[in-house]
Formats: sequence, C-alpha cells, structure tokens
Amino acid sequence: MRYKNDWPEARERLAALWEGRRMDRPCISVIAPSGKAVPRPAAATQEQRWADPRWIVPDALASMEYSWWGGEAIPSYLVMCGWMVCFGGDVEFRQETIWHKPVRYDFDRPPNLTFDPQTPRVKQHEACYLAMAEAAGKDDFLVGQPCILPACDLLSMQMGAETFLTALIDHPQWMRQAILQGAHAQIVAYKYLQRLVKPRHEFWYGNAGWLPFWAPQPFSGMQADVSCMMSPAQFDEFILPEVEVFAQQHGALWYHLDGADARQHLPTLLSIPQMRVIQYTPAPREAPNGLEHLEFYHKVQAAGRIVHIQLPKENVLPLLRKIDPGLVVLDTRCGSIAEGHELLESAKDCVG
Repeated sequence: MRYKNDWPEARERLAALWEGRRMDRPCISVIAPSGKAVPRPAAATQEQRWADPRWIVPDALASMEYSWWGGEAIPSYLVMCGWMVCFGGDVEFRQETIWHKPVRYDFDRPPNLTFDPQTPRVKQHEACYLAMAEAAGKDDFLVGQPCILPACDLLSMQMGAETFLTALIDHPQWMRQAILQGAHAQIVAYKYLQRLVKPRHEFWYGNAGWLPFWAPQPFSGMQADVSCMMSPAQFDEFILPEVEVFAQQHGALWYHLDGADARQHLPTLLSIPQMRVIQYTPAPREAPNGLEHLEFYHKVQAAGRIVHIQLPKENVLPLLRKIDPGLVVLDTRCGSIAEGHELLESAKDCVG
C-alpha cells in the first residue's frame, strides 16, 4: 500500500485474527497525524462535498497523506454517496450527512423495489466509486465494498421511522416482501459495481473509511440500525431474512450493532453461521467502548466471534487485560506517531 509501508505485517496480523492464529499482540488500528502539511480542498456546495469525484478524490488523497496509519489501520476513505443507490428515490445533501427525501409507498400495491444502474443518482455514485478505484490503482489504498444501505434501513429513512414501524404491524406481509425484495435489489447493485472495480483493484471488498476492516477472504458489512426500535420477534421476522440473503450471497459477515437498544438481537446474530465480526457502537447516552461493556464483548467472544471496537486510547490497555486478545480488533487515535508506537508496543504485554 502506498500509504502504509508495513501493510504486509498488518495483513498477516489480520489474516491471523480471521484464521484464529495467535500472534505477539492483538490487532489494533492506530491513526495519528503524520505531521505533513497537507491542504484539504474546500467544497463549493454540499452536493460537491458528498457526490463529486472532482472533490472527493483529492480530499481522500489529502486525508491519507495527513494520517499515519499505525498497527492494523487501513488507509481508506468512505464514499458515502453509495446511499444514493435507493430504489429510484432521491436524497438531500446536508453538512453532516446525506438525507433521504420522503417516499410514499402504496401498501395496496405489491412492492416494486429494483436496482436500475441508469438512474441519475446511481450513475452519480458510480462515477465517484470508479474515480476512487482509479485513484487507488491496484493497491494504493482500500476502496472496499460500495457504501450501500441495507433495505431495512433505507426503507425506514424513506418512510420515516414511525411509518416504517407501524407498517410492520399494519402491513406485515407487504413489509416482509419489500425488505426481502429490496435486499435482492441491493445485492444486484453490489455485484454490478464490484464487477466494474474488481478487475483493476485488489481491495474490492472490505470496509472503507469508517472503521475499516479487511480479511483474507471476501465478506460483507451489514447493519440494521432501525432494529433498535424493534422487538426480538420483529427482528427475527423482518430483518433476519435480509441478513441471511447477504450471508448466502457474500459468505462471511461483519455486522455493525448500534447502541444498547439493539443488543437484544445479539443471540439471533450469533446464531448465523456466517457471522464473523460484531462491531459495537455505544449510543450517545452510554459510556464509550471500554470496560463498561465488558460483559457484551465476552458474549460475542464466547460464541467464537471477533469483536470490533472503536475506543479512546486510554481505554485500550485496560480492556486488553480483560478480553481475549485473539478475538478482538481495536480502533483508536493518538496525538502523535510516537504515542502510537508506544501504545502498540505496550499492547504486547497484554498477550498471555
């Protein structure tokens, strides 16, 4: 990798984590300022900031030069405009995120959720995704899988959470069909986009930008943030079938679990044979990742799964002394390269 001279060592550690082999320290991603004075481009509009390759690619390259990618940190950049792959809907570009414009679905008609590669928003995202792959070349940095929302979260954003949740009760058959149909449509989208990138770029799968993750075999990142408002029975009825579609199509799964209200679905997630990694993000009202969530991490590891944790640097060593270092990957930031090296070296003392 152009931005990570020690990628062969990091790659071996991540492969060992995936394959259950123990090494001299656990996998830890440490990002720190590189010390380089790298100017970042300024976007003229919010749409340019999120969905213009002429701005996104220079910003990505500047961010990678600006950062030191220590330990198992993987140089990458999140092309978030994959959210525009949205069953023909439309989006609004805001300072903090991409927002989905409301879509009024007719529950009296069968759902018709499809992927059309010729829609303007899909073509706009395709241009950004391919431009990033072109900039990455064969292996300069990780481009990873397209950042496409799963059908459950996309529908909840388009309908609004209240309409989505009440429809689960009032129109369960329609919702089951729509989520499953949408899942298959998004699979088509993934395959379409990855076919364009795979011949030219080594890192065509994996998580990029936000909590990057790589494994020695293809896997898919998955989530269902709306599930924090659903009961376990509803999760099993409406969300599990979508997760299983991704498991059948992509094999191994990395799953983003968002907040304490979604923890109730952990038993179902751990029952999925293809589930390999659970990543946990505490809700704003919770303590950050660390010893306060130890019981949850232990449940994940007791099932033989890897737990992926983003946490403050001061929580890294105390947690490593209480957790299985062979089933964890930690993600943190340090104020300097020297501080990052010191943390990585200290982590070796936590391997028993």
